[in-house]
Amino acid sequence: MSGAVDLSALKERATAPPPRNPSGDGAVSAANGFVIEVTEANFEAEVLVKSSQVPVIVNLGGRAYEPSVVFTEVLERLAAQAGGQWILANVDVDVSPQIAQAFGIQSVPTVVAVAAGQPLADFQGAQPEEQLTQWFAAVLQATAGKLSGPVPTAERDEPEVEDPRFVAAETALDAGDLDGAIAAYQVILDAEPTNAEALNAVRQVKFMARAQNTEPDAVAAADADPSNAELQFAAADLEMAGQQPEAAFARLIGVVSRSAGDDKAAARTRLLELFELFDPAEPMVMAARRKLAAALY
Repeated sequence: MSGAVDLSALKERATAPPPRNPSGDGAVSAANGFVIEVTEANFEAEVLVKSSQVPVIVNLGGRAYEPSVVFTEVLERLAAQAGGQWILANVDVDVSPQIAQAFGIQSVPTVVAVAAGQPLADFQGAQPEEQLTQWFAAVLQATAGKLSGPVPTAERDEPEVEDPRFVAAETALDAGDLDGAIAAYQVILDAEPTNAEALNAVRQVKFMARAQNTEPDAVAAADADPSNAELQFAAADLEMAGQQPEAAFARLIGVVSRSAGDDKAAARTRLLELFELFDPAEPMVMAARRKLAAALY
């Protein structure tokens, strides 16, 4: 299965909190964090991100399937015994069908080992414990020295202390007070100009505030008057807010190409601001930067 499944579509689907574990302690089971209940909402954090540390064994089944329930109990016991060498991610396919679709499963239970964000190996159907032990050993051997390793127990168990400055900013954001959130993040930046989390947050919130005031017909208005730079800027914001970043980039690169003077400089500045909303290594950002360079020179 390695390389055959694209899991990127499951990134950033955090539209709802994950369901609580029957044990009553949230998303993580009693097995010291070695067993996790995964949905589309936390798939990126709990599977893709954690698989850069240790293999994540995705168990696709569900409470509605008795063989899957019994098999899950075996896997959870083995996960506890493994002590963090690998993590078990339980997925109820009825609750999270898009995860099942992404893996292309045809029956439950199906088990997939994910390492460094990519499927490594898989099998279908419940397996004897001896065979499972051999399979897990093979997965660990295949990933030896290629991942960062398990989080130390002390670090994993240590409760996270929230920074009250970020709590204030996030409280304002949750209340819809974008200006208040910007001001709170700015307080952090005034004290720590290189604080990456605050810098990224203030960029995002400033964009949200600007996009919130964009007219819903901005794209149509801009298309009707290509020479009006301000209309193009508003349309690009609307496209970005509508999850069309490549269209927004192309629109502003077009303004740079056909403009001069202040309009050209303003379009370049606005485009660079939009680039900052993404990881600079994102392929679409790198491609747009090359097109911008060509438009400038």
